[in-house]
Amino acid sequence: MKHGKKYIDSVKNIDSTKLYEVDEAISLVLDTAKAKFDETIELHVRLGVDPKQADQQVRGVIVLPNGTGKDVKVLVLAKGEKADIAKEAGADFVGAEEMIQKIQTENWFDYDVIITTPDMMGLVGRIGKLLGPKGLMPNPKSGTVTMDVAKAIKDTKAGKVEYRLDKTAIIHCPIGKKSFGKEKIKENYEALVDAIVKAKPAAAKGQYVKSVAVASTMGPGVKINAKI
Repeated sequence: MKHGKKYIDSVKNIDSTKLYEVDEAISLVLDTAKAKFDETIELHVRLGVDPKQADQQVRGVIVLPNGTGKDVKVLVLAKGEKADIAKEAGADFVGAEEMIQKIQTENWFDYDVIITTPDMMGLVGRIGKLLGPKGLMPNPKSGTVTMDVAKAIKDTKAGKVEYRLDKTAIIHCPIGKKSFGKEKIKENYEALVDAIVKAKPAAAKGQYVKSVAVASTMGPGVKINAKI
């Protein structure tokens, strides 16, 4: 992958062999986020678990103290009273069969999160092959299959993020925008790391947290001395 001049200049300011303290690492990431847009700051955590083993999965949700800085569009699949509640709670799109059909026939994905009531999952399952690869499939573990649609919408809009292992045993998760500044990014960082540590599977052996790094959308990663 070929990098631009700003990225190459940023790399010069970071020692790739060093583990930085959290404050310094976040400051470096913010200083090297030189794109013309408000870059997202991401946390990357490599865990000492086997993602192929069902009893070593690490997955959960957390509402970040300062949100993500992203305007999240929510689609709620529900009927009757729950649909009315969803509209009142601020969902961007609300519907049932007609929304399922719109996704099937128009390849419609103008939203970030789908929340649904349990009774709708039979219909939602029909488009699982479309939603799954995009990470949009509702799931009870992430709080997106629920009878309390109002709370789910509120949490999602407030900055709820889902963290989960990828195939290489790494969790990638946004912790804010460059415009947040160091203190808010640090608060989100600490909240997410704490949640990941508490989610340690009983079957995990040896060192649980292998490495921690933060990076901006267009900038280089900075390794952290996490002391976990």
